[in-house]
Amino acid sequence: MTDHLGSSTTACDDALTSLDHDGLRLLSRSPHPYHRQTSELLEPSSGYAVRQSPPPTDSGTEADDEHFLKGLPAPRRLHKGLRGRNDISSGASTPFLAPPTFLNEEGRRPSLGTRRAWNQTAPTTIDKWKRKRIKEVARRSTELLIVGVLGLFVCANAHVKPILQRSSRELCYAATVAAALIILYPLRLLLWAYWHRRPSRILPITIPSSFDPAPLVYPPIITLLVSSLIAVDNSAILLPNIILALCSLPRALIPTLSSGSEDVSPLHWVLTLVPLVVSHTPSHPPTAPGTDWTADVLPAALSPEVAILLYPLHCSLLRLLHELTTTSLLPAELQLLSVSLINILLLSSSPQTIILKALLWVGGLDILVFCSNPIRWGISIARVPKWRFKRSSSPAKRNSSFLSTLMSWRRMKHDLFHSPLDSSSCSSCEAIDDTDDTDDPSTQISKGLARVRTSNVGGALPTRDFDVSSFSGLDDANAKKAETVKVRRHTLPATSRQRKRQTHTPSGRKKRSASISIKPFVSLTYKQAVIRKWVYALYVYSCIIGAIFVPLPIIGVKEVVARGSLHGDEPVGWALGYLFGDIQWFRWQVVSHNLGSWIRLPLRSSQGKGQTVEYGWIEKLRASFGEANTRLLLSAYCLVIIAAGLTIVFRLSPVCEVDTRRKVFHFMMVAMFLPITYIDPCFVALALSIVLAAFLLLDLLRASQLPPLSKPLALFLAPYIDGRDLRGPVVISHIFLLIGCAIPLWLSTGSLPRSDYGHSKGWSIDTREIAMISGVVCVGLGDAAASLIGRRYGHRKWLWGGGKSLEGSAAFATAVFLGLMVAHTWLRLGGWAATNRHADTWQTTMQKTGVCASIASLTEAVLTGGNDNVIVPVVLWTCVKSLGV
Repeated sequence: MTDHLGSSTTACDDALTSLDHDGLRLLSRSPHPYHRQTSELLEPSSGYAVRQSPPPTDSGTEADDEHFLKGLPAPRRLHKGLRGRNDISSGASTPFLAPPTFLNEEGRRPSLGTRRAWNQTAPTTIDKWKRKRIKEVARRSTELLIVGVLGLFVCANAHVKPILQRSSRELCYAATVAAALIILYPLRLLLWAYWHRRPSRILPITIPSSFDPAPLVYPPIITLLVSSLIAVDNSAILLPNIILALCSLPRALIPTLSSGSEDVSPLHWVLTLVPLVVSHTPSHPPTAPGTDWTADVLPAALSPEVAILLYPLHCSLLRLLHELTTTSLLPAELQLLSVSLINILLLSSSPQTIILKALLWVGGLDILVFCSNPIRWGISIARVPKWRFKRSSSPAKRNSSFLSTLMSWRRMKHDLFHSPLDSSSCSSCEAIDDTDDTDDPSTQISKGLARVRTSNVGGALPTRDFDVSSFSGLDDANAKKAETVKVRRHTLPATSRQRKRQTHTPSGRKKRSASISIKPFVSLTYKQAVIRKWVYALYVYSCIIGAIFVPLPIIGVKEVVARGSLHGDEPVGWALGYLFGDIQWFRWQVVSHNLGSWIRLPLRSSQGKGQTVEYGWIEKLRASFGEANTRLLLSAYCLVIIAAGLTIVFRLSPVCEVDTRRKVFHFMMVAMFLPITYIDPCFVALALSIVLAAFLLLDLLRASQLPPLSKPLALFLAPYIDGRDLRGPVVISHIFLLIGCAIPLWLSTGSLPRSDYGHSKGWSIDTREIAMISGVVCVGLGDAAASLIGRRYGHRKWLWGGGKSLEGSAAFATAVFLGLMVAHTWLRLGGWAATNRHADTWQTTMQKTGVCASIASLTEAVLTGGNDNVIVPVVLWTCVKSLGV
């Protein structure tokens, strides 16, 4: 808690200690360059020791600016594991009040914080510091205002109002708990300050201008807003998300008595259980014996036993995601990712979501359990330079004659110049550390207990015990190490051969110590290391294939998909019928070979599908052409767009900068998904789920550095990475681009009613809505337009500064507005049934669309605590869905 307090003498000591620690850190070598230290973990301990809060992170188009790219570190690191003094370890913003001794902002108060230093500061510096604080306050206030407006839009929705009224007690409790924890936090700091210190100010708390409320605001509020909109079709999912919203509150807000860090806070766990108790308690107890008191109880999609375990599941998943992604994701992104994965695991109902659950949870856990160690070993082998491997033994030489032995130049050189007989004098080959060159304290102690051996004139080797220091209680291992012999240099000949020094090379240079992770592999030859890498790679590939096709209900992805989303049908045969079932030749082969039990053929349009709505002309054309044939046509269309886009990117590589080439991929997403999403939304949602799983798997193979796919993938992605990709081991640009386009579609397909007929139950949606393509419009059009226009014509910056310009934000809003209007026009022209039944006029639709585009653009301009390719599409989906555009 001391780190949150104002300037004091203890703060000065902490600053000096911090500087000393940073200086020592420069000399250390870490085998995990992306891992944070204990004080840098996501969940701080109750001592309130908070890691350094870096400047607001650049996201979206700001991360692509040239001035930002000039400051990026080089992709190749000459010294692995080393960090500079000014290197930001995580790049993440934190909602916890950062200590003034760790502030690293322009025009800040002096780090020592004394009154004398503050009075000697120039008035211009003070004014500049105050102006920056005011701008940052305006930025954060705008961010909170956007979230508040979104909440008003959701509460004003006619379909959401009954759900909120029914769950008013649970929501009021969650809001009360969050508000009380936020209010009590500064009071706890003040109490601790006056109890343990003598502060020089009445209010010894300083809020830095780098304060970012994103981890405090976005995870709980976005969870509640999105779940409220989806609960229109299934109100039972709201209660688990209220519990998850409380689980996502920052750890520092929760009081605790223990001084060490803990994964699960008992008080936090109790606070998350109260909504479950309140939901099972009637607000008005029955007065008559026959009164149904359960009418006002909010239904739950989970049993109470499962709902109780949501908090420990969330904490364990956070720890696992942090270990896997290290510094690639910000704290708010980790919280949102954990909440989303838990919703997919426990609340999946549609076939597409169940398939996504099987790919992420079943396949991901299989790879994590069976392949984590081989992947770690492969990374360790890849970190060993070639020259550090053991030299392969040379072939046996012919027996030398007596004359050649007598005239040996090595022997002559030794007799004349007293040079060593050993020919190993290459300092680079001797730079491999030995067991003596380690940081183990026990080893260092054992070095002092060595016995020195000397030789006398007669050649005898008397041994003298020379105890440098005496220690008691050493174990047997140290006692054995104490018997090691060191040879003293002398000029007298001895019969025994001198041993080489183990801590230094023959040239006198101290050997560099190797990390613990690569020490087991330096004893291998290079050929043995390559063979071992291929063995690890074959094992990993075998595990991936086994995780997909093994016929077990919990381990096999295919088995889970068959039972959960295909009603027991075999997935491969079902996929063949899903894509080729309307081809006449294919149908004849299936029927003639009696494969109908394996390959499910789609029903003919004349066989009667329960039509609940009147279809438009595109749906009628699709039915006459064949639904499976339409899917083949859509797949071919997407392949043509991908081929054309890659051709354009490769041709622009010599003449255009990286940002322009990156935006080609954004326009590819628009060209692919904007026309086809309304035609078959379930097929597009399924395709996006499979592509996301493929992207994650390929990035895992790239990061594992296992042959043969690792190097080609790394070389292909290298020209298109930006600053966010260099923050950790995960290349997140293409993954977040896909997720930003897919999340609105997944949310819409999960909240719309589905048609029921035959073996294709749940695979068709009768209604459409503009919110489906909000992610494609936001990421594909808005982000690309803001980047291209802002970089070239952006001269007027926002009030709070940064890389975002007014011209870029205006381009973002204009592109989103046009994209939504094009989607609305395509929805009307196609004749699809809309969720709002086209009740709004064109003027009303344009007004609502303008409001949604403005809010999305403003969110993109102020957002710093999360990736805009994920947060902004969700904000736009929430706005479009709640306003009923």
